[in-house]
Amino acid sequence: MTTLRFLGISGSLRAGSFNTFALRAARELAPEQVSIELADISGIPLYNDDVRIAGMPPSVVALQSAIAAADAVIIATPEYNFSVSGVLKNAIDWISRTDPQPFRDKPVGIIGASMGMAGTARAQYDLRKSFLFLDAHVLNKPEIMIAAAHTRFDAEGRLTDEATRGFLKAMLVALRDWTLRLRNSATISV
Repeated sequence: MTTLRFLGISGSLRAGSFNTFALRAARELAPEQVSIELADISGIPLYNDDVRIAGMPPSVVALQSAIAAADAVIIATPEYNFSVSGVLKNAIDWISRTDPQPFRDKPVGIIGASMGMAGTARAQYDLRKSFLFLDAHVLNKPEIMIAAAHTRFDAEGRLTDEATRGFLKAMLVALRDWTLRLRNSATISV
């Protein structure tokens, strides 16, 4: 059976990011038929349409290619000021202007970790609006909002909270199944 390739994108550039740690945990917990590669958005410049018109930056082209090649994307978002981080929104804005726009019809899972009690709920809902516009197919449930993240990861960034590990694994299985279902429905409708 074919292995599905998922691409993980962290919305935080911080070396000790709980969101990057959550993606690493996802890679460790990936179910059968799934491999997870992590993307790096740190080299993407601030969006400027003059730059886009002159030619897409190589870092944007590389991310576009990675998203296009993936069977599904997992976004791990922090929550800054009740919304999505600037670097994540910037990366999405750049990708939205590429041709072809690789989020169209792409299965997307959204997770997030924060030290607060809301666990990135507001940022995740804002991301859902962006992906609605981009024609992505966002997995609705289970929602993974890792609250009090500083108590769920150890000093080396390993996800140690067993309940959270279980929720994350369930989301990965659901995203795998959602990806396969979308693939099968596309084949049937052709």
